[in-house]
Amino acid sequence: MQNIVSNVDKEAKIAVLCGGMSSEAEVSRRSGSGCYEALKRLGYKNAELVEVDKDIANTLKNGKYDYAYNALHGKYGEDGCIQGVLEILRIPYSGCGVMSSAICMNKEFTKRILSTNPDIIMAKSAFIKKGDDIYEKTKDLKYPLFVKPVSEGSSFGMTKVDKSEDLEIAYKTAREYNDDVLIEEFIDGFFVTVGVLECNGEPFATEILEIRPKNEWYDYEAKYSSGMSDFIVPANLPKDVTKHVKDVAVKAFKTAGCSGVARIDFMMKDDIPYLLEINTSPGMTVVSDLPAQAAAMDITYDELVHLILNSVGLNK
Repeated sequence: MQNIVSNVDKEAKIAVLCGGMSSEAEVSRRSGSGCYEALKRLGYKNAELVEVDKDIANTLKNGKYDYAYNALHGKYGEDGCIQGVLEILRIPYSGCGVMSSAICMNKEFTKRILSTNPDIIMAKSAFIKKGDDIYEKTKDLKYPLFVKPVSEGSSFGMTKVDKSEDLEIAYKTAREYNDDVLIEEFIDGFFVTVGVLECNGEPFATEILEIRPKNEWYDYEAKYSSGMSDFIVPANLPKDVTKHVKDVAVKAFKTAGCSGVARIDFMMKDDIPYLLEINTSPGMTVVSDLPAQAAAMDITYDELVHLILNSVGLNK
């Protein structure tokens, strides 16, 4: 890997943003703590761990920070909101900008944007707004189905539905998180995910991580509980398929206007990658996917944090 051209002075005051007001706040705190410790080891002595709440604008303004490292997940942190605050305060920040963050947080609008690229294949789905007839909207879909809140992460509110009798309950579960719901045909394959990072402004794909959850599917417990999933990296894919998946991941990253870092999730069936979603602020806990993907490329956790930090300014 080529040397990182550092955009951030070691004396800079860096706010590592974590916590927040989403259902993923605790995961974010774990990510933020890891990133903060890495920055300290890297020599950024003025890095500070900043808990995000409704007064974050004043906190950032009064703190006179030079940069923000975004370790937030979910609503307000991954959907363009915190990015907008940082833009107004003119604080350069890591990761994706306002537009791509807002688009990718909404699974339906992500699909609409990505559908403009013929190289990206996605599962057939129905978008359900409040008041819609869920059975009418899903009449052309084949069971099993996945029912998802349209703007939620970490598998919150998701349910796998095998028969129509269970659809309404699953829909109500998703509605506890968002008014709008995405219902997709279940791809009977296996889950893989690939990170996309930027080094000196050039995007590249990490190794592909194949995940074999010990639960029926890759739910919250499987994602964040040690020992609940088997990570296979690099994934058990033919060489040409591996290249294709990485190429599609980078194309999705570019099509959605991402910058700095993202993680692209796929279901693989018959060597075809069906894109599920783009995560613009991937988890950085000790059991998260992106650090494992980077490690398979001999990129240490600290080097990964350094790469993401040096994406500041790319989202302008």
